[in-house]
Amino acid sequence: MQLRVRFQAVRTWKRSTDPDFAAKRDRIVELYELAEAGQAVVICLDEFGPLNLQPQPGGKGWAPRAKPKRIRATYKRPHGVRHLISAYDVGADRLYGHIKKRKTRVEFLESCRYIRSLHRVETRLHFVFNNFSPHHGKQMRDWAIANNVELAYTPHYASWLNRIEAQFRALRYFTLAGTDHPDHATQARLIRRYIHWRNHNTDNPRLQRLINTANVA
Repeated sequence: MQLRVRFQAVRTWKRSTDPDFAAKRDRIVELYELAEAGQAVVICLDEFGPLNLQPQPGGKGWAPRAKPKRIRATYKRPHGVRHLISAYDVGADRLYGHIKKRKTRVEFLESCRYIRSLHRVETRLHFVFNNFSPHHGKQMRDWAIANNVELAYTPHYASWLNRIEAQFRALRYFTLAGTDHPDHATQARLIRRYIHWRNHNTDNPRLQRLINTANVA
C-alpha cells in the first residue's frame, strides 16, 4: 500500500496548567456565542508587535523567471520599535488599532477607555484578553467596575482562545509580509489603511479564509 506523505511545518504549543482552565474557557466561549447572537458586546484586546523596521519574509508576487533577489540583512535597528494596541468587536466584526511607542498599562488603559466611549454607558461590555501584566492590577479592576465592564482572562498558555489572534494573522499577511518599510510613519499608515479596508471588506474570501483557519474558539 502506498502511503501519502508530505513534508510539513511543525509548530509547538503549550498545554495550559491553569487550575481554572475549564471555567475560563467556558466563559469565553459563552461570551462569543452571546456576541454572535447579538446578546452581548464582546471585545477581544491584545498587543501586536513589536513592529520593527526590517525586511519581512513571506511575501509572494509575480516576478521574472530568475533567481529572486535576496532581502537585505539588518544588523542595527536604531529607529526603535512600535506596538499596535488593538481591539476586535466580535459581534460587529470590526477591528480597531492604535500604534504606540510603548505598551504599558497607561497605553493599554487608554485603548480600553476609547472602546468604552464607543458604546452607551448602560451597555455592559465584556473584554477578553490574556495575562500580560498591563492587563492586570487594581487600577484595571477598579476602572472596569466603575465603567460597567467584565474582564474575561484567557487561561495561562491559552491565548489562542482570544479571537484577535486570528485577526493579527490576517494583518501580518496583508500588511507586513514581504515588506521593507523605510520608517515607522509609513508602516503605521499602511497598518491603518489595512484596518480601514478590512472593516469595509469583511466578506473578502481570502480574508475570511485566513481568519477561519486561525480561529480556534
